[in-house]
Amino acid sequence: MKNSDFKDLTPETLRGYREEKKEKDYQLIDVRQPGEYGAAHIPGAILIPLPQLESRLFNLPSDRDLVFYCRSGARSRAAANLAVEAEVTTNQVYNLVGGIMGWDGKTLADFPRVEIFDRTAPPRHLLEKAMDLEKGAGLFYDRMARESAGAPFADTFVTLAAAELGHARLVYRFWAKTAEEPPTFETVYADLSGEVLEGGQSLDEACRRLTAISQDRSCIAMMELALDMEYAAFDLYRFAAEMAEAPEAREAFLTIAQAEKGHMKTLIKAIDRCP
Repeated sequence: MKNSDFKDLTPETLRGYREEKKEKDYQLIDVRQPGEYGAAHIPGAILIPLPQLESRLFNLPSDRDLVFYCRSGARSRAAANLAVEAEVTTNQVYNLVGGIMGWDGKTLADFPRVEIFDRTAPPRHLLEKAMDLEKGAGLFYDRMARESAGAPFADTFVTLAAAELGHARLVYRFWAKTAEEPPTFETVYADLSGEVLEGGQSLDEACRRLTAISQDRSCIAMMELALDMEYAAFDLYRFAAEMAEAPEAREAFLTIAQAEKGHMKTLIKAIDRCP
């Protein structure tokens, strides 16, 4: 590779790129400082401050596109140059022109709550925790469907509750490979508490937020509450995939992140139907 081999992306082209790509095909890297990342970051981005990048370059995936961004595009251009010079990946390297200052899509505050997952735990425990989070999300969507019963948008929450159950079944398939004689999905799922959602908040806390907005049955408010949860879930699983040491956990987390992105699309479309 040569320095000129990295490509610039505008915020608009990056949004289109992320819509088209599978989560396993690229890595989004924020090269700002931790305080900047915690204040606001693009969902799914991992943090590698530019001063640390050179020593961590070869921890980046060698078979995926690498997309760097910073505040304005200056630091990420330097990061893209480093990655190209070191020939870190066989795929394409990108720089976000204008950085997060030009990004008018969704951003999240705070760090993904990866402490939900114990990185030292065996894959079996990590995947069981992921199933538990999916159960919590399903219970929350069940509650949203009941709170909006009779409203024209209630079917969206019924669909998403069923999808979260499907996610749990998907994780179970990865989980079952870690046991010689795994119990049935139904047995495992029944024993899960579902008390924590994927963004790290408790189910009780989320339900209190729902109660506060559900009295007027506002379609927009309920969809935005669900979107907040889905963005946090996507951010968590995308980040957790990069932190996971076990291939089984990494693959499962990337697969769920891809599915969470589908949920966001479902909710965005549903907002268009709000009165």
